[in-house]
Amino acid sequence: MQSKADLQTILKDRHGINKNVTQSLSREDCAKLVVVLNDQPAARELVTAFVKKNHELSSNNRNLGKRRENAAKKLEQLTREYQQLEESIAKQEAKNERLDQHKGDLAAEEAELQRKIEVLKQRNQTLESEVQTLTTRNDELENANERLQKDNKALKIIVDQIRLRLARDIDELLRYEDSELRKAMIRLLKWTLG
Repeated sequence: MQSKADLQTILKDRHGINKNVTQSLSREDCAKLVVVLNDQPAARELVTAFVKKNHELSSNNRNLGKRRENAAKKLEQLTREYQQLEESIAKQEAKNERLDQHKGDLAAEEAELQRKIEVLKQRNQTLESEVQTLTTRNDELENANERLQKDNKALKIIVDQIRLRLARDIDELLRYEDSELRKAMIRLLKWTLG
């Protein structure tokens, strides 16, 4: 007498009936099924059709399971990507707010710089006016300096002429013999020559 496990193995090997299908049957039912399938060709064909259909369904279930698993993985991946995009969008919005604030700060700074430029332009105009005035005064001073240099030169020539004349006159006076007069003239000559 064969055990239930042996009968299940026979049903699996000869007729392709999965052990999971025969698990709920008793040993006697498995034995009757072996006899029926051996003796009844129609029953055998019906079981073969069921087994074939079972394989198709099982294959479909496996494919659906894989597709479901792939879809679940894809959903998980898309969810992560969505969350990353949400975080990225939030960061970008925060960055945009900072940029808007910075833009406002730059606009205020630009307005302040424009105001300073206007003040500097006015100051520059004032300085240009002062430069023109100073240039005019400088030209006047240069002209006055040239005149003074010419006058000094002319005066020096006159002084030199006076000294020369005085030196000649004193030289003539020194030829006389009066010693006191002579000493006074020498002092005067030394003093005038420098």
